[in-house]
Amino acid sequence: MAGWFPLRATNPRVQTIADPLSQATPAPLDAIGIVGGGQLAWMLAEAARDLGVAVHVQTPGAEDPATRAAASVVLAPVDDVNATRELAGRCGAISFENEWIPLEDLRALEGPALRFLPGLDALQPLVSKAGQRRLLGDLHLPAPRWCPLADVLQPEPPLPQARDADGLPPVAPLPPLQAPALPRLPEGFAFPLMAKASRGGYDGRGTVPVADLGALEQLLERVEPEDWILEELVGFEQELALVACRDRQGQVACYPLVQTHQHSRVCDWVLFPAPVDHRVEVFARNVAASLLTALDYVGVLSIEFFYGPSGLQVNELAPRTHNSGHLTIEACRTSQFAQQVRIVAGLPMGSTEAVVPGALMVNLLAPEAGDDEQLARRRALEALPGAHLHWYGKRGGGVGRKLGHLTLLLDGTTVEQRELQRQRLLAEVRAIWPLPHQPA
Repeated sequence: MAGWFPLRATNPRVQTIADPLSQATPAPLDAIGIVGGGQLAWMLAEAARDLGVAVHVQTPGAEDPATRAAASVVLAPVDDVNATRELAGRCGAISFENEWIPLEDLRALEGPALRFLPGLDALQPLVSKAGQRRLLGDLHLPAPRWCPLADVLQPEPPLPQARDADGLPPVAPLPPLQAPALPRLPEGFAFPLMAKASRGGYDGRGTVPVADLGALEQLLERVEPEDWILEELVGFEQELALVACRDRQGQVACYPLVQTHQHSRVCDWVLFPAPVDHRVEVFARNVAASLLTALDYVGVLSIEFFYGPSGLQVNELAPRTHNSGHLTIEACRTSQFAQQVRIVAGLPMGSTEAVVPGALMVNLLAPEAGDDEQLARRRALEALPGAHLHWYGKRGGGVGRKLGHLTLLLDGTTVEQRELQRQRLLAEVRAIWPLPHQPA
């Protein structure tokens, strides 16, 4: 389902990278740093421990999930550059749990003794959705049509000047009359649309459906147009995701393509393998190869896709490990977390080959109220056949927060068999741990 393949950049506008195989390979590191301390950093630290690599984390909370597995902790917000400087003193390379980082401020820390992976230049176009859309356009990769939200406030062209009976302008022409900047869609766009915050949106936050002009006007009253984008609403049959990776020597590997399903715009479950034609997976890998190579990206990159009548289109890019790849812990020879640790530490990449016929990952989201029976529910989940529970140990948080995930291994050998297993097992999980706003 996955493997290695050669790459080269596909766009002349993107800088050509020197042959990485001709460059000296540094010795592997025995310690790395992670900016962030949530569940992704925790699973990175767990994987690193198995590889004999110490992980030092920078996170604001002493009880954040990653602190349980970290070799040391710098207690500070993730955008505190002085704290990142302290973190750098404990390791030779630093990676990030998420992309909400002060890129320009971090450049002062880069040097021979410290490397950020992925590199800051590679991250630059990925930290905002507008930057991602421009990158995809530059590389001619398929994505929904989009425009900056501010474009809907472009003024109408100047009104024509009044002329006299002979058709001549007044002797002292008046300044052109400017029509007020009322919201109007750029040419080629039509309702309904989807508005997205360019930075910081995740798990359904920062996305707003825009059904008509009235909804657009209401959105403009609530947000800064410069911080949002508008996208055409894509008709799709499935949502898919691919986790890809590239090491310091320029080698690329891809994990198997998976199907994802959302509940209230938050990931509900993930199914491996995705029930699509193999040619769809090949195309998705080619998209990943183009992105990784063009950016000279080093590390794990996750790509979310829409798949439907318009073919495969890129929805979003995540420059990190991702919820859609959690099942790789049990389903693949090397998990996405172990792979990221290997790449950042300078170890050889592991195989992305699947070791089971299929797997289902189900997110466990926080209920509306306190759950006095939580421990009993968790034990019931662990008792399901082929189940592997990952509990993040979070404290507090609102409804719908990800508290853990459950991976269930499937033995069906056909698409139909695995779909029947998915339906049955998902029903069993949701009978024990319902989705928020769903009666127990």
